[in-house]
Amino acid sequence: MLIVMRSEARARVAPWASRLLDDFDRADERATAIAKSLSEEQLNWRRSPAEWSVGQCLEHLAIGNELYLRAMTDALNTRSARGGPVLDIVPGWFGRWFIRTYIEPSETTKRARAPRKIVPSNQVDRSVLDRFLRSNADLCALVRRASDYDVNRIRFTNPFVPLIRFTIGTGLMLLSAHERRHLLQADRIRLARPQSG
Repeated sequence: MLIVMRSEARARVAPWASRLLDDFDRADERATAIAKSLSEEQLNWRRSPAEWSVGQCLEHLAIGNELYLRAMTDALNTRSARGGPVLDIVPGWFGRWFIRTYIEPSETTKRARAPRKIVPSNQVDRSVLDRFLRSNADLCALVRRASDYDVNRIRFTNPFVPLIRFTIGTGLMLLSAHERRHLLQADRIRLARPQSG
């Protein structure tokens, strides 16, 4: 029944929105599979002091989602739906380059220090999974709302580097790729964790 309701809701949004909603649903499933059965100690286990734990990966994603959501929602609130909706997201050259170079999970992605605003706590509690899932639910609501707009024209101020202004579409693509990257990282950490710990 839930699958039928989801597919009916997806039929009412643009193809790009449907793809992103699927991406965020898969991220929810993956995060739950990785973290739900872990104890607080296991969530906080790190391979080395220089690396994050599973819980820190989830907190980093939740904080990033929350900050981007606020900035994108503010941008949508100041625009009318005039000119939209669009069939697909078309990022500009800088957005494509930024996602490919810094965000996409791949061997060639550059590692950069996380902005201070989204550095996770040293210790997280088990509620971090719920926080991540809530942030994704809010993202899905924003995707549905944004599907009525021209997401290739409406820009928002980057919450980390105010001089950078991505389009709403690019921001949503960035968040989806960011989740894939850090959930892959979290899964690798989970698999490397000693089974007794």
